[in-house]
Amino acid sequence: MGFAWQFIFVQVFDSLSKKFGIFWMAGWLSNQVTGFFGLLIVITWQLSGYMMIIYIAQLQNIPDSLLEAAEVDGVNPLQKLRHIILPLMAPAFTIGLFLSISHAFKLYDMNVALTNGGPSDSTQMLSLNIYQTAFIEGRFGLAQSKAVVFLIVITAVSLIQLKISKSKELEQ
Repeated sequence: MGFAWQFIFVQVFDSLSKKFGIFWMAGWLSNQVTGFFGLLIVITWQLSGYMMIIYIAQLQNIPDSLLEAAEVDGVNPLQKLRHIILPLMAPAFTIGLFLSISHAFKLYDMNVALTNGGPSDSTQMLSLNIYQTAFIEGRFGLAQSKAVVFLIVITAVSLIQLKISKSKELEQ
């Protein structure tokens, strides 16, 4: 998938740029700012279908009787969304946020396929940095130290995120 998107960003965007004179489309992966956004677009595209399945499953889990009772009580659609649907969707948001954060932390393959950390290491994610420190530079001790700190940070962020998200969930 990374190589397919690399083709889109490099070949297709450059062709469109030359044909239509849209200069902001040229050289997406060779620019520090747009290279990061290109990586972000691909990761968002990659995870969106998976997240939609989680959200649809949670939406289908909301009891129809609860929504019908709200309509009988005269609740308008915006109030129903704000006070019923979104609070009951909190478990799906917790799962989605947890999966997105964990995926972002361990991002390696897409990083290598699209930009290999370039230009000037501006899109280099931590997992790619740890790999390059160990196997390109041969500094295994430093890479191991980075990996341990990486594990501690991921654990702390995950636990904090789960605690905050779980505190906002409602029981059905």
